[in-house]
Amino acid sequence: MSNTVIPAPQVHVIPTGDGGTFPVRRVYCIGRNFAAHAVEMGHDPNREPPFFFQKNPNNLDASGEFPYPPHSSDVHHEVELLVGLKSGGTNIPVDKALDHVWGYGVSLDMTRRDLQGDAKKMGRPWEIGKAFERSGPVGPLRAVSDVGHPDHGHVVLKVNGEVRQEGDLNQMIWKVPEMISYLSEYFELQAGDVIMAGTPSGVNAVERGDVMEATIEGVGTLTVKVV
Repeated sequence: MSNTVIPAPQVHVIPTGDGGTFPVRRVYCIGRNFAAHAVEMGHDPNREPPFFFQKNPNNLDASGEFPYPPHSSDVHHEVELLVGLKSGGTNIPVDKALDHVWGYGVSLDMTRRDLQGDAKKMGRPWEIGKAFERSGPVGPLRAVSDVGHPDHGHVVLKVNGEVRQEGDLNQMIWKVPEMISYLSEYFELQAGDVIMAGTPSGVNAVERGDVMEATIEGVGTLTVKVV
């Protein structure tokens, strides 16, 4: 019999390509990991130490709908590779990092850009612009045995059929093994942790009624309607 003083929250899960579910423990998001996106956000694209922010596990949403959030009039799309870990640890060597990956998916880091901008100006954390309800639309995670470890491949996001973002996984400044290794120096990674691996240039605003179609070559396509 449980002795918790309130009902225990459910473990949040996202779908997998084989019809199963992947339990999510933590969500790490890397910032400005494509040079062209760093430039469009007003930063130097030269390789510098990576930085991460977090979303909450239950921000990840596989419903195919993105509810336009309150208190914002400038909500942007960011298409990203999603990396799901099956194991973890601390101080993981780069050459062993991919051993910890269960699979990959397509995701969107939806951002209340106006609120994020206000937070930046005041030197405050970004969560109000990044970690709101259903701010991480996701498609199914596909196992490494199915898709391998994609280190190149066309990345594109269309809104109502018009290309908005376009790039290639090989343009990531920090590659997946490096991200895992770096994070493991500061956090104890565990099974169920996921990483959103950064977005190419072309981020822009969406409106209610828009349909976003995000595709990562060799990984999959995610279609999400703004409601």
